[in-house]
Amino acid sequence: MELNRRQVVLGAGVAGLAAFGAAGAPLARADGHGWQADPAVVARNEAERPGFIYDEADVPPYTLPDPLRTLDGRRVTSARDWPARRAELLELFRTHVYGRRPAAASHARHRFRVVEEDPAAMDGAATLKRVRISTDHNGRTHAFEVVLFVPNAVAGPVPVFLLLNNRGPENTDPTRATISPFWPAEQVVARGYAIAALQVRDLAPDDPDTFTDGVIGLFEREGRTRPADAWAALSAWGWGGSRALDYVETDDALDATRVAVVGHSRGGKAALWAGAEDERFALVVSNDSGAGGAALSRRIFGETVAEVNTTFPHWFCRGFQRFNGAEDELPVDQHELIALLAPRAVAVGSADEDLWADPRGEFLSLAHASPVYALFGREPIPTDAMPALDDPLRVLPRQYHIRRGGHDLTTQDWGCYTDLADRLWG
Repeated sequence: MELNRRQVVLGAGVAGLAAFGAAGAPLARADGHGWQADPAVVARNEAERPGFIYDEADVPPYTLPDPLRTLDGRRVTSARDWPARRAELLELFRTHVYGRRPAAASHARHRFRVVEEDPAAMDGAATLKRVRISTDHNGRTHAFEVVLFVPNAVAGPVPVFLLLNNRGPENTDPTRATISPFWPAEQVVARGYAIAALQVRDLAPDDPDTFTDGVIGLFEREGRTRPADAWAALSAWGWGGSRALDYVETDDALDATRVAVVGHSRGGKAALWAGAEDERFALVVSNDSGAGGAALSRRIFGETVAEVNTTFPHWFCRGFQRFNGAEDELPVDQHELIALLAPRAVAVGSADEDLWADPRGEFLSLAHASPVYALFGREPIPTDAMPALDDPLRVLPRQYHIRRGGHDLTTQDWGCYTDLADRLWG
Protein backbone atom coordinates (compact mmCIF):
# COMPACT_ATOMS: atom_id res chain seq x y z
CA MET A 1 0.00 0.00 0.00
CA GLU A 2 1.09 3.57 -0.57
CA LEU A 3 0.80 5.92 2.40
CA ASN A 4 -0.45 9.41 1.53
CA ARG A 5 -2.40 12.36 2.88
CA ARG A 6 -5.68 11.24 1.33
CA GLN A 7 -6.08 8.37 3.80
CA VAL A 8 -7.42 8.24 7.34
CA VAL A 9 -6.20 10.69 10.02
CA LEU A 10 -3.30 9.64 12.23
CA GLY A 11 -3.58 10.30 15.94
CA ALA A 12 -0.35 10.14 17.96
CA GLY A 13 2.95 11.18 16.47
CA VAL A 14 6.05 9.05 15.97
CA ALA A 15 8.74 9.27 18.66
CA GLY A 16 7.64 12.75 19.65
CA LEU A 17 7.13 13.92 16.05
CA ALA A 18 3.90 15.82 15.41
CA ALA A 19 1.45 13.82 13.31
CA PHE A 20 1.61 16.14 10.34
CA GLY A 21 3.68 16.23 7.19
CA ALA A 22 5.72 19.07 5.80
CA ALA A 23 2.57 20.74 4.50
CA GLY A 24 0.73 20.36 7.81
CA ALA A 25 -1.77 17.80 6.52
CA PRO A 26 -2.81 14.83 8.67
CA LEU A 27 -1.14 11.56 7.80
CA ALA A 28 -2.41 8.01 7.48
CA ARG A 29 -3.23 5.45 10.15
CA ALA A 30 -2.98 1.73 9.53
CA ASP A 31 -6.34 0.07 8.90
CA GLY A 32 -5.90 -2.59 11.59
CA HIS A 33 -5.09 -5.35 9.12
CA GLY A 34 -1.31 -5.20 9.36
CA TRP A 35 0.95 -8.19 9.84
CA GLN A 36 0.64 -10.41 12.89
CA ALA A 37 2.80 -13.46 13.51
CA ASP A 38 1.12 -16.80 12.85
CA PRO A 39 0.70 -18.60 16.21
CA ALA A 40 1.90 -21.82 14.58
CA VAL A 41 5.10 -20.08 13.49
CA VAL A 42 5.55 -18.68 17.00
CA ALA A 43 5.20 -22.18 18.45
CA ARG A 44 7.63 -23.63 15.95
CA ASN A 45 10.26 -20.99 16.72
CA GLU A 46 9.83 -21.57 20.45
CA ALA A 47 10.39 -25.29 19.91
CA GLU A 48 13.38 -24.89 17.60
CA ARG A 49 15.16 -22.15 19.57
CA PRO A 50 13.84 -22.18 23.13
CA GLY A 51 14.79 -19.52 25.64
CA PHE A 52 14.08 -16.53 23.38
CA ILE A 53 11.02 -14.31 22.96
CA TYR A 54 8.76 -14.84 19.93
CA ASP A 55 5.44 -13.70 21.37
CA GLU A 56 4.56 -9.98 21.35
CA ALA A 57 2.91 -10.35 24.76
CA ASP A 58 6.28 -11.26 26.28
CA VAL A 59 8.28 -8.29 24.96
CA PRO A 60 9.44 -6.19 27.94
CA PRO A 61 8.94 -2.41 27.84
CA TYR A 62 11.80 -0.34 26.47
CA THR A 63 12.67 3.29 25.81
CA LEU A 64 14.57 4.35 22.69
CA PRO A 65 17.17 7.12 22.57
CA ASP A 66 16.12 10.24 20.69
CA PRO A 67 18.07 10.51 17.41
CA LEU A 68 17.66 14.30 17.49
CA ARG A 69 19.00 14.82 21.03
CA THR A 70 22.67 15.81 20.93
CA LEU A 71 25.26 14.68 23.45
CA ASP A 72 25.07 18.06 25.20
CA GLY A 73 21.29 17.84 25.49
CA ARG A 74 20.26 20.14 22.67
CA ARG A 75 17.57 19.05 20.20
CA VAL A 76 18.15 19.24 16.45
CA THR A 77 15.29 21.09 14.74
CA SER A 78 16.53 21.68 11.20
CA ALA A 79 18.27 19.87 8.36
CA ARG A 80 21.06 22.43 8.61
CA ASP A 81 21.94 21.20 12.10
CA TRP A 82 21.66 17.49 11.30
CA PRO A 83 25.25 16.90 10.00
CA ALA A 84 26.77 17.65 13.41
CA ARG A 85 24.37 15.26 15.15
CA ARG A 86 24.97 12.70 12.41
CA ALA A 87 28.70 12.87 13.11
CA GLU A 88 28.02 12.21 16.81
CA LEU A 89 25.92 9.14 16.02
CA LEU A 90 28.52 7.80 13.60
CA GLU A 91 31.17 8.01 16.29
CA LEU A 92 28.92 6.26 18.81
CA PHE A 93 28.26 3.39 16.41
CA ARG A 94 31.98 3.14 15.58
CA THR A 95 32.94 3.07 19.24
CA HIS A 96 30.29 0.71 20.55
CA VAL A 97 28.93 -1.42 17.68
CA TYR A 98 30.68 -1.73 14.31
CA GLY A 99 34.20 -0.60 15.07
CA ARG A 100 36.45 2.02 13.61
CA ARG A 101 38.22 1.62 10.29
CA PRO A 102 41.89 2.62 10.52
CA ALA A 103 42.85 5.89 8.86
CA ALA A 104 45.02 4.05 6.36
CA ALA A 105 41.99 2.10 5.12
CA SER A 106 40.13 5.33 4.52
CA HIS A 107 42.90 6.97 2.49
CA ALA A 108 44.48 4.06 0.64
CA ARG A 109 44.72 4.11 -3.14
CA HIS A 110 43.10 1.42 -5.24
CA ARG A 111 43.56 -0.10 -8.68
CA PHE A 112 40.84 -1.44 -10.96
CA ARG A 113 41.32 -3.95 -13.74
CA VAL A 114 38.65 -5.53 -15.91
CA VAL A 115 39.83 -9.14 -16.12
CA GLU A 116 36.94 -10.31 -18.31
CA GLU A 117 34.42 -8.55 -20.53
CA ASP A 118 31.71 -10.21 -22.60
CA PRO A 119 29.33 -7.89 -24.48
CA ALA A 120 27.11 -10.84 -25.46
CA ALA A 121 26.31 -12.22 -22.00
CA MET A 122 22.81 -13.42 -21.17
CA ASP A 123 22.21 -14.20 -24.87
CA GLY A 124 23.09 -10.64 -25.76
CA ALA A 125 20.97 -8.94 -23.11
CA ALA A 126 23.92 -7.75 -21.03
CA THR A 127 27.61 -7.05 -20.92
CA LEU A 128 29.50 -9.04 -18.31
CA LYS A 129 32.45 -7.47 -16.55
CA ARG A 130 34.63 -9.08 -13.93
CA VAL A 131 36.60 -6.37 -12.14
CA ARG A 132 39.61 -6.95 -9.91
CA ILE A 133 39.98 -4.29 -7.21
CA SER A 134 43.43 -4.13 -5.62
CA THR A 135 44.64 -2.12 -2.63
CA ASP A 136 48.34 -1.68 -1.80
CA HIS A 137 49.65 -0.86 1.66
CA ASN A 138 53.16 -1.11 3.13
CA GLY A 139 54.40 -3.39 0.37
CA ARG A 140 51.44 -5.76 0.55
CA THR A 141 48.35 -6.08 -1.65
CA HIS A 142 44.78 -7.15 -1.01
CA ALA A 143 42.46 -7.86 -3.94
CA PHE A 144 38.89 -8.97 -4.49
CA GLU A 145 36.59 -9.29 -7.46
CA VAL A 146 33.29 -7.72 -8.44
CA VAL A 147 30.99 -9.43 -10.94
CA LEU A 148 28.87 -7.01 -12.96
CA PHE A 149 26.17 -7.29 -15.62
CA VAL A 150 25.15 -4.13 -17.51
CA PRO A 151 21.97 -4.13 -19.62
CA ASN A 152 22.65 -3.63 -23.32
CA ALA A 153 19.17 -2.35 -24.16
CA VAL A 154 19.40 0.77 -21.98
CA ALA A 155 21.17 3.87 -23.29
CA GLY A 156 23.27 6.05 -21.07
CA PRO A 157 24.63 5.45 -17.58
CA VAL A 158 22.41 2.99 -15.70
CA PRO A 159 21.74 2.59 -11.97
CA VAL A 160 23.40 -0.31 -10.16
CA PHE A 161 22.31 -2.83 -7.53
CA LEU A 162 25.36 -4.09 -5.62
CA LEU A 163 24.96 -7.23 -3.49
CA LEU A 164 27.26 -7.92 -0.55
CA ASN A 165 27.06 -11.68 -1.02
CA ASN A 166 27.30 -13.60 2.25
CA ARG A 167 26.58 -16.93 0.58
CA GLY A 168 28.67 -19.06 -1.76
CA PRO A 169 30.00 -17.63 -5.04
CA GLU A 170 27.81 -20.06 -7.00
CA ASN A 171 24.91 -17.71 -6.16
CA THR A 172 26.52 -14.98 -8.27
CA ASP A 173 27.91 -17.22 -11.04
CA PRO A 174 29.24 -14.98 -13.85
CA THR A 175 28.87 -17.82 -16.38
CA ARG A 176 25.15 -18.15 -15.55
CA ALA A 177 25.51 -21.92 -15.61
CA THR A 178 23.98 -21.64 -12.13
CA ILE A 179 21.11 -19.17 -11.75
CA SER A 180 20.14 -18.45 -8.16
CA PRO A 181 17.06 -16.53 -6.98
CA PHE A 182 19.37 -15.02 -4.35
CA TRP A 183 20.89 -12.88 -7.14
CA PRO A 184 18.44 -12.91 -10.08
CA ALA A 185 20.68 -11.03 -12.48
CA GLU A 186 18.47 -11.68 -15.51
CA GLN A 187 15.42 -10.27 -13.72
CA VAL A 188 17.23 -7.11 -12.61
CA VAL A 189 18.86 -6.53 -16.01
CA ALA A 190 15.44 -6.90 -17.68
CA ARG A 191 14.21 -4.09 -15.42
CA GLY A 192 16.93 -1.83 -16.84
CA TYR A 193 19.40 -1.95 -13.96
CA ALA A 194 22.98 -3.13 -13.76
CA ILE A 195 23.58 -5.73 -11.08
CA ALA A 196 26.87 -6.40 -9.31
CA ALA A 197 28.14 -8.60 -6.50
CA LEU A 198 31.16 -9.11 -4.33
CA GLN A 199 31.93 -12.03 -2.01
CA VAL A 200 32.14 -10.79 1.57
CA ARG A 201 34.54 -13.60 2.50
CA ASP A 202 37.08 -12.04 0.12
CA LEU A 203 37.13 -8.96 2.35
CA ALA A 204 37.04 -10.74 5.71
CA PRO A 205 36.55 -14.48 6.17
CA ASP A 206 33.31 -15.18 8.02
CA ASP A 207 35.15 -16.97 10.79
CA PRO A 208 36.08 -15.78 14.30
CA ASP A 209 39.58 -17.26 13.99
CA THR A 210 40.52 -15.90 10.56
CA PHE A 211 38.41 -12.78 9.95
CA THR A 212 41.48 -10.53 10.08
CA ASP A 213 43.20 -12.45 7.29
CA GLY A 214 41.66 -10.27 4.55
CA VAL A 215 41.64 -6.52 4.24
CA ILE A 216 41.78 -6.01 8.02
CA GLY A 217 45.18 -7.66 8.12
CA LEU A 218 46.38 -5.47 5.26
CA PHE A 219 46.15 -2.43 7.50
CA GLU A 220 47.10 -3.92 10.88
CA ARG A 221 50.47 -5.04 12.15
CA GLU A 222 50.66 -8.73 12.96
CA GLY A 223 50.65 -9.43 16.69
CA ARG A 224 49.23 -6.03 17.58
CA THR A 225 46.58 -6.04 20.30
CA ARG A 226 43.32 -4.96 18.74
CA PRO A 227 41.47 -2.20 20.66
CA ALA A 228 37.85 -2.67 21.67
CA ASP A 229 36.68 -0.38 18.87
CA ALA A 230 38.75 -1.99 16.09
CA TRP A 231 36.77 -2.76 12.96
CA ALA A 232 35.55 -6.30 12.41
CA ALA A 233 34.04 -8.37 9.62
CA LEU A 234 30.85 -6.38 8.97
CA SER A 235 32.77 -3.14 8.65
CA ALA A 236 35.31 -4.76 6.32
CA TRP A 237 32.51 -6.07 4.11
CA GLY A 238 30.99 -2.60 3.94
CA TRP A 239 34.40 -1.14 3.13
CA GLY A 240 34.51 -3.49 0.14
CA GLY A 241 31.15 -2.14 -1.00
CA SER A 242 32.61 1.36 -1.03
CA ARG A 243 35.55 0.18 -3.10
CA ALA A 244 33.12 -1.31 -5.62
CA LEU A 245 31.42 2.08 -5.74
CA ASP A 246 34.84 3.65 -6.38
CA TYR A 247 35.03 1.49 -9.50
CA VAL A 248 31.49 2.43 -10.58
CA GLU A 249 32.60 6.07 -10.58
CA THR A 250 35.18 5.21 -13.26
CA ASP A 251 32.82 3.30 -15.59
CA ASP A 252 30.91 5.50 -18.05
CA ALA A 253 28.24 2.82 -18.53
CA LEU A 254 27.22 3.13 -14.87
CA ASP A 255 25.52 5.92 -12.89
CA ALA A 256 27.45 6.34 -9.65
CA THR A 257 24.78 8.71 -8.30
CA ARG A 258 22.21 5.88 -8.36
CA VAL A 259 23.80 2.90 -6.65
CA ALA A 260 21.92 0.63 -4.25
CA VAL A 261 23.88 -1.49 -1.76
CA VAL A 262 22.00 -4.68 -0.91
CA GLY A 263 22.54 -7.26 1.81
CA HIS A 264 20.70 -10.22 3.29
CA SER A 265 20.99 -11.37 6.90
CA ARG A 266 24.56 -10.62 8.03
CA GLY A 267 25.06 -9.03 4.63
CA GLY A 268 22.12 -6.73 5.42
CA LYS A 269 23.80 -5.64 8.63
CA ALA A 270 26.91 -4.80 6.58
CA ALA A 271 24.87 -2.99 3.92
CA LEU A 272 23.26 -0.71 6.49
CA TRP A 273 26.63 0.14 7.98
CA ALA A 274 28.11 0.65 4.51
CA GLY A 275 25.36 3.15 3.75
CA ALA A 276 25.93 4.93 7.05
CA GLU A 277 29.67 5.24 6.48
CA ASP A 278 29.45 6.12 2.77
CA GLU A 279 26.87 8.73 1.79
CA ARG A 280 27.44 8.08 -1.91
CA PHE A 281 25.08 5.09 -1.75
CA ALA A 282 21.74 6.45 -2.95
CA LEU A 283 19.69 3.47 -1.76
CA VAL A 284 20.42 1.05 1.09
CA VAL A 285 18.63 -2.31 1.20
CA SER A 286 18.39 -4.45 4.32
CA ASN A 287 16.82 -7.88 3.85
CA ASP A 288 16.12 -9.96 6.98
CA SER A 289 19.07 -8.33 8.75
CA GLY A 290 17.78 -8.77 12.32
CA ALA A 291 19.91 -8.09 15.41
CA GLY A 292 22.66 -5.57 14.78
CA GLY A 293 20.97 -4.77 11.49
CA ALA A 294 17.52 -3.24 11.10
CA ALA A 295 15.91 -4.75 14.24
CA LEU A 296 15.82 -2.65 17.41
CA SER A 297 18.32 -3.88 20.01
CA ARG A 298 16.27 -2.76 23.02
CA ARG A 299 13.22 -4.66 21.78
CA ILE A 300 14.06 -8.08 23.22
CA PHE A 301 12.65 -10.41 20.58
CA GLY A 302 14.27 -13.28 18.70
CA GLU A 303 18.03 -12.95 18.35
CA THR A 304 19.53 -10.70 21.02
CA VAL A 305 22.72 -8.68 21.28
CA ALA A 306 24.20 -11.31 23.62
CA GLU A 307 23.32 -14.15 21.25
CA VAL A 308 24.75 -12.52 18.14
CA ASN A 309 27.94 -11.49 19.96
CA THR A 310 28.41 -14.95 21.44
CA THR A 311 27.75 -16.90 18.25
CA PHE A 312 29.47 -14.47 15.87
CA PRO A 313 32.05 -12.53 17.92
CA HIS A 314 33.87 -11.45 14.74
CA TRP A 315 31.01 -9.47 13.20
CA PHE A 316 31.04 -6.45 15.51
CA CYS A 317 33.74 -4.68 17.45
CA ARG A 318 34.71 -6.21 20.79
CA GLY A 319 33.21 -3.20 22.61
CA PHE A 320 29.73 -4.28 21.54
CA GLN A 321 30.02 -7.24 23.90
CA ARG A 322 29.77 -4.85 26.85
CA PHE A 323 26.04 -4.67 26.13
CA ASN A 324 25.30 -8.39 26.20
CA GLY A 325 22.15 -8.52 28.30
CA ALA A 326 22.42 -4.76 28.86
CA GLU A 327 20.82 -3.32 25.74
CA ASP A 328 19.30 -0.42 27.67
CA GLU A 329 22.81 0.85 28.36
CA LEU A 330 23.66 1.19 24.65
CA PRO A 331 24.02 4.87 23.76
CA VAL A 332 22.42 4.14 20.36
CA ASP A 333 19.84 1.85 18.82
CA GLN A 334 19.21 0.66 15.29
CA HIS A 335 16.60 3.28 14.37
CA GLU A 336 19.49 5.73 14.64
CA LEU A 337 21.48 3.62 12.19
CA ILE A 338 18.64 4.02 9.69
CA ALA A 339 18.48 7.71 10.57
CA LEU A 340 22.11 7.99 9.44
CA LEU A 341 20.87 7.24 5.92
CA ALA A 342 18.59 10.31 5.80
CA PRO A 343 17.61 11.89 3.51
CA ARG A 344 18.61 9.04 1.18
CA ALA A 345 16.47 6.05 0.28
CA VAL A 346 16.24 2.91 2.37
CA ALA A 347 14.30 -0.34 1.96
CA VAL A 348 13.79 -2.85 4.76
CA GLY A 349 12.47 -6.31 3.97
CA SER A 350 11.31 -9.06 6.34
CA ALA A 351 9.83 -12.56 6.13
CA ASP A 352 6.85 -13.69 8.18
CA GLU A 353 8.38 -16.99 9.30
CA ASP A 354 11.71 -15.38 10.21
CA LEU A 355 10.84 -14.40 13.77
CA TRP A 356 14.50 -14.78 14.76
CA ALA A 357 15.19 -11.57 12.80
CA ASP A 358 12.21 -9.79 14.47
CA PRO A 359 10.18 -8.44 11.53
CA ARG A 360 8.25 -6.02 13.71
CA GLY A 361 11.47 -4.71 15.25
CA GLU A 362 12.84 -4.14 11.74
CA PHE A 363 9.74 -2.18 10.76
CA LEU A 364 9.82 -0.15 13.98
CA SER A 365 13.41 0.93 13.35
CA LEU A 366 12.31 2.40 10.05
CA ALA A 367 9.32 4.10 11.68
CA HIS A 368 11.35 5.51 14.58
CA ALA A 369 13.82 7.08 12.15
CA SER A 370 10.96 9.33 10.97
CA PRO A 371 11.91 12.41 13.05
CA VAL A 372 15.19 12.66 11.14
CA TYR A 373 13.54 12.23 7.75
CA ALA A 374 11.04 14.91 8.80
CA LEU A 375 13.91 17.40 8.97
CA PHE A 376 14.07 17.00 5.19
CA GLY A 377 10.33 17.38 4.68
CA ARG A 378 9.54 13.66 4.53
CA GLU A 379 6.32 12.32 6.00
CA PRO A 380 6.56 10.08 9.07
CA ILE A 381 5.92 6.36 9.06
CA PRO A 382 3.52 5.69 11.96
CA THR A 383 4.57 2.95 14.33
CA ASP A 384 1.15 1.33 13.93
CA ALA A 385 1.34 1.25 10.13
CA MET A 386 3.11 -2.09 9.67
CA PRO A 387 1.65 -3.43 6.41
CA ALA A 388 0.05 -6.78 5.73
CA LEU A 389 1.87 -9.65 4.08
CA ASP A 390 2.94 -9.03 0.49
CA ASP A 391 1.67 -5.43 0.59
CA PRO A 392 4.70 -3.09 0.56
CA LEU A 393 4.45 0.21 2.39
CA ARG A 394 6.16 3.12 0.63
CA VAL A 395 6.63 6.53 2.17
CA LEU A 396 9.28 7.78 -0.20
CA PRO A 397 12.19 7.59 -0.02
CA ARG A 398 11.56 4.68 2.39
CA GLN A 399 9.94 1.29 1.93
CA TYR A 400 9.05 -1.68 4.09
CA HIS A 401 7.67 -5.05 3.06
CA ILE A 402 7.10 -8.40 4.70
CA ARG A 403 6.55 -11.44 2.52
CA ARG A 404 5.47 -15.01 3.15
CA GLY A 405 8.22 -17.52 3.78
CA GLY A 406 11.44 -17.86 5.68
CA HIS A 407 14.91 -16.39 6.01
CA ASP A 408 16.05 -15.81 2.43
CA LEU A 409 16.57 -13.25 -0.32
CA THR A 410 14.09 -14.12 -3.06
CA THR A 411 13.01 -12.90 -6.47
CA GLN A 412 9.95 -11.43 -4.75
CA ASP A 413 12.23 -9.36 -2.50
CA TRP A 414 14.26 -8.20 -5.49
CA GLY A 415 11.02 -7.22 -7.22
CA CYS A 416 10.11 -5.02 -4.26
CA TYR A 417 13.50 -3.34 -4.30
CA THR A 418 13.49 -2.67 -8.04
CA ASP A 419 9.92 -1.38 -7.74
CA LEU A 420 11.17 1.17 -5.22
CA ALA A 421 14.04 2.12 -7.54
CA ASP A 422 11.55 2.65 -10.35
CA ARG A 423 9.67 5.16 -8.18
CA LEU A 424 12.84 6.87 -7.01
CA TRP A 425 14.70 7.00 -10.31
CA GLY A 426 12.00 6.73 -12.96
